[in-house]
Amino acid sequence: MFLAPEIPATYERRPMMDGEAGIFETLALMRRMVNEYKTQPDMRQAALNVTFMTPAQNDCAEVEALYSFVRDCIRYTKDVYQVETLATPDKTMAMRVGDCDDMTVLLATLLESIGYATRFVIEGYNEGAGWEHVYLEVCLYGDWVPLDATEQVAMGWQPPEALIRWTE
Repeated sequence: MFLAPEIPATYERRPMMDGEAGIFETLALMRRMVNEYKTQPDMRQAALNVTFMTPAQNDCAEVEALYSFVRDCIRYTKDVYQVETLATPDKTMAMRVGDCDDMTVLLATLLESIGYATRFVIEGYNEGAGWEHVYLEVCLYGDWVPLDATEQVAMGWQPPEALIRWTE
């Protein structure tokens, strides 16, 4: 039987606002995590390990290597039922599991640790459901390229037919 890595669970419970205000509060927390962790040597080393065998000065290859790593090596797992959780990028990397916000924070952290600008995108797909999904865009050669690591798709793909969309 294969088991997920056992990482000591550490939790910080924070009261969050409900509704749309809570979504934007979560996005702000996600950005703070990226800003804090992108300068940590472990995160930069992880990004360098993943990109080491890509051709030097090939931004597309580096971004694709990091995107593929998170997409293929971090297992998508939903949050606790009716509880929004958010893992730090080092915990997501260690546990190898996370939902869309965890995978997005990890990918943004890895990309920014080696010099790429990123921004968060949130979207909603069902009438009246509000914001339902978050993914990342990376600035590559002056264009913003979507990276949704929760789906087994190539970089550049984004979820179709969003009814509402907001970009950081």
